[in-house]
Amino acid sequence: MPHLLQLVLILAFPALMIVAALRDCSTFTIPNWISLALLGLFPLAAFAVGLPLPAIGLALLLGVGGLLVGMGMFAAGWIGGGDAKILAAATPWLGLAALGPFLVVTAVAGGGLAVFLLFMRSGQISPLLAQGPTWLARLATRGENVPYGVAIAVGALSAFPASDIAQRVLVGF
Repeated sequence: MPHLLQLVLILAFPALMIVAALRDCSTFTIPNWISLALLGLFPLAAFAVGLPLPAIGLALLLGVGGLLVGMGMFAAGWIGGGDAKILAAATPWLGLAALGPFLVVTAVAGGGLAVFLLFMRSGQISPLLAQGPTWLARLATRGENVPYGVAIAVGALSAFPASDIAQRVLVGF
């Protein structure tokens, strides 16, 4: 398979994660098409870079685990449904090699996001942000949700270079 096609397929992951983060930040929703696109493109990218079938199977199994964890977090009220789906859709791309860094960075980014939103929603800052774009004013509104998809995207993007799928492309350069 041409190297350029491999690169295009691989770059779909970071592009879609960035779109998911931006959509979550601006609308507090992550459209289903993003998670579905990630799930649909993963096997194509995995085959394009020559990932062995057992590794693909393990990655998909990790995705099921990510879905179960995400569903549990959603049921507990910690994250939204779109966050749970994007977590599950990102996990196969990262695989076992990058799973640890993904989870750690996502947790740290989530904590940082929470602190940042508390600052934004403070009595001194939120009135200033209310004059800005609607999405920014909504982010600064007390009691509003936390767009945790942003933290998931930060974790996924930081861990992606360590994934088996990315390593197979990076080694080729």
